Amino acid sequence: MSNKVEVNLTGVRQSKGVWLVKVPKYLSQQWDKATEKGEVGKITIGKYVCFSLSEELAALGSAEEKDASVQVPRDHPFTMQTVGGQTMAVFSQSDTDGISLEGTVVHRAECRPNVSEDYMKIKRLQSESVKPQRLSQQLDRAITTVFKPVANHDFNVEFEKKKKSEGKMVRAERQVVMDMLFSAFEKHQYYSFKDLVDITKQPVTYLKEIVREIGVCNRKGAHKSSWELKPEYQHYRADDEEEEKQDS
Repeated sequence: MSNKVEVNLTGVRQSKGVWLVKVPKYLSQQWDKATEKGEVGKITIGKYVCFSLSEELAALGSAEEKDASVQVPRDHPFTMQTVGGQTMAVFSQSDTDGISLEGTVVHRAECRPNVSEDYMKIKRLQSESVKPQRLSQQLDRAITTVFKPVANHDFNVEFEKKKKSEGKMVRAERQVVMDMLFSAFEKHQYYSFKDLVDITKQPVTYLKEIVREIGVCNRKGAHKSSWELKPEYQHYRADDEEEEKQDS
C-alpha cells in the first residue's frame, strides 16, 4: 500500500508568485559558503534587474580558482525570459519531510555576470577541470595489428541522417551557442550576422533568437548592419576601443 503525502497548498491560496532563475555553477557554490543566517547578496529591480553578490562571499574566491588573482564577479544582470504558457510551481521540503507548495512561477530569468577577464578565467578553469586526463605509455613491442579503413563510421551516418531530418544545421544547446558567441565577441566587437552563422553553424532563426538576447544590430554609422554585444555584456579594454575609433 503506497504512502500518501499531504502537500501544504498555502502558497496557492495566497496567490504567491515566484521567480525561477538559472544561476552559474560558481555562484551557487559561493552561496553554499554563507553562514546559516548570512546575507548572500542583494537584488536591484529598476530598468534592469541585477543581483549583486555580497562582498564577504566575493572575497572568499571561487571553488574553481587555482590562481589567487581570479576574483569572483559581483554583479549579475538578469536576462528575462517568458514563462511561455507553462504552469510551473516551486515546492519545499521541511526537516520532517513535510512538502509545501511555495507558489507558482510568474517570471523566468537567467542570471549572468558581465563578461570580464575574471569571468572568462573561471570559465576556462571549469572547462579544464572536466578535461579527461591523458595517459602516455611506453610500448615494449610494435603494434602489428592492421586496421582496415572504414568508408563511413556509424556515428557519421547517424549525424547525416539527423542533418537531413532536421535541416542542414543541427541545433546545439542554448548555453553552448552563447559561449561560442561570447568567445567570438572577445576577439572582435562587430560581426555581420552571416559571420555569426558561419562561426556557430546554427540555424538562422534559432541563432537570431539567441543573438537578440545578448546583442544589438547597428542601424547606421560605419558598422551599419553589424551586430555587437549589449552594453551590459561588453568588456573591451580602452586600447581596443581606440583602435575601433581609428579604423572608423
